[in-house]
Amino acid sequence: MKISARNVFKGTISNIVSGSVNSEIDITLGGNDKIVAIVTNGSVTALGLKTGKEVTALIKASSILVMTDSTGFALSARNVLAGKVSKVSNGQVSSEIGISLSSGITVFATITHDAVKELDIKEGVSASAVFKASSVILGVAQ
Repeated sequence: MKISARNVFKGTISNIVSGSVNSEIDITLGGNDKIVAIVTNGSVTALGLKTGKEVTALIKASSILVMTDSTGFALSARNVLAGKVSKVSNGQVSSEIGISLSSGITVFATITHDAVKELDIKEGVSASAVFKASSVILGVAQ
């Protein structure tokens, strides 16, 4: 499979909470890193999602926010992955930021040059990748 999403993570479903329309899927990526996805109940059935099943989680880099200081903030986003900035690539329009997690996984975000300056983002700085559970697309091998 080739896909344009910059973030492609393999993981295992650790929990499913079913609602009337959608289900919340907890995915363990490795180490202590987990992400939460919200998918329709129809997708749970069609993909055969169940605890212990391996899945691929896809998140576009443009859906990832970068936070460098969470002091005093509570967020509605279900996914906050803490790590260190391992890459800053400045392009013509925006910058790509790589945040390396303790598990060795790197999450990529694309943000504006102004945000890089305002947040003083550079390699080695502590940062978190923040994204909503509804931004996660799940896939399974057939």
